[in-house]
Amino acid sequence: MWRPSLKRCFHFSLSLMKKLKGRSPTEQRWVMRQLRDPYVKASHDQNFRCRSAFKLLEMDDKFQLLQPGYSVVDCGAAPGAWSQVAVQRVNSAGTDPELARGTVIGIDLLNIPPLDGARFLCSHDVTHPTTHAKLQELLPCGQAHVILSDMAPNASGFRDMDHERLIAMCLSLIELAEKILLPQGSLVCKYWDGVFAHQLQKELCSVFSSVRTVKPDSSRKDSAERYFLARMYRKPEK
Repeated sequence: MWRPSLKRCFHFSLSLMKKLKGRSPTEQRWVMRQLRDPYVKASHDQNFRCRSAFKLLEMDDKFQLLQPGYSVVDCGAAPGAWSQVAVQRVNSAGTDPELARGTVIGIDLLNIPPLDGARFLCSHDVTHPTTHAKLQELLPCGQAHVILSDMAPNASGFRDMDHERLIAMCLSLIELAEKILLPQGSLVCKYWDGVFAHQLQKELCSVFSSVRTVKPDSSRKDSAERYFLARMYRKPEK
């Protein structure tokens, strides 16, 4: 289903090969990995903004997180691939008039090109109270069915430090959930495996009835990347 045409494969491969000229060995290895990656080719063929779309597609196909009419918040949304998937699955562009029409709102510090069916809050910090207030203003009844997060900090070169920073970002989503997530709602967040992952899992288990670890097939095998899929949200008692 994801196999691009031979013509598109040829032009895509040719453009990547041109990028090898004058590059360092590390950069050349990255380009060659992209050239061999079937999900990179598939993302071009299906007009997704990047290969990460297939991670969410896999998870949604298996767990049915996104339903027509749902409201979805996509954290760390740039360049917008997960929002593309969400728009399709919740029918936020109204493509199928017979289905309920959902809502998709993406947030990122970076700029995100416009996408029919999604509202993007660019130059917004997902951890900031003003962003939370803006979400409550834009979401139907101020609440969401699903929070998605594929966000990650800029790499520092120190694996343990980056791991800890990403865990902190994920923990901030629990505070966001308290403000906008509907009871029985779901949260998907990326984390990198490491010593603080158990702390994040423990915090998620305190407010979600079901928490599991997911490693999509489209996630590179040599990557420490994992996802927590948390379902059936319970708002904490004050």
